[in-house]
Amino acid sequence: MGLQVLPLAVTMMAGPQIMSAIVFVTSGRAVRVSLAFLSGVLIATVAGVGIARGLAHLLGNALPSGGLQSSTAGKAAQIGLICLLVLFALRNYLGRKTAEPPKWLGTLLSATPATGLKTGLLVVLAMPSDIVIMLTVGANLEHHRSGFGAAAPFIAATLLVASLPLLLYLTFHKQAITAMPKVRDWMNTRSWLVNIIVCGIFIALIATGA
Repeated sequence: MGLQVLPLAVTMMAGPQIMSAIVFVTSGRAVRVSLAFLSGVLIATVAGVGIARGLAHLLGNALPSGGLQSSTAGKAAQIGLICLLVLFALRNYLGRKTAEPPKWLGTLLSATPATGLKTGLLVVLAMPSDIVIMLTVGANLEHHRSGFGAAAPFIAATLLVASLPLLLYLTFHKQAITAMPKVRDWMNTRSWLVNIIVCGIFIALIATGA
């Protein structure tokens, strides 16, 4: 498919998504909970892209032949979304001194595999940025008259990014046991910076017409 797969996958997992994955590898049942989390991410991404592909098919005649970017309304929506993302990033920067880590992340340290699965589903299906990305993928598939299989590289890349903390944990176990909690704490205390980075990536994707 003609999308910049890796940047989209990184954006899918940036923020609370990758933070959850890091927290899970520092929990007492790191491997089992992480695998359940990855299962949730996979199920949610496949379902989300499938639904987005179906919606794009139903709206096929209403979409401009050159894609959403070719229409005036589409360009206006892009500009509006970029402005909102800039404002969100600015708000995070201005509030950095009083920013607190998300309270729900702390509860994941004692997560069970069921919690991991549920978290994997929610961090994809309940995140507006992920929904927008999956809708973009669905529209791209419809525009190029591609089957669902064409989304496999995007789905695989998303799962790969989500699995990086677990892969590092399994490959460099001793080092990971020491490093991962530090990474988790760093991201928790600098959640404002993580949000700004996510906004920057998403703005770049929109601006380049990914």
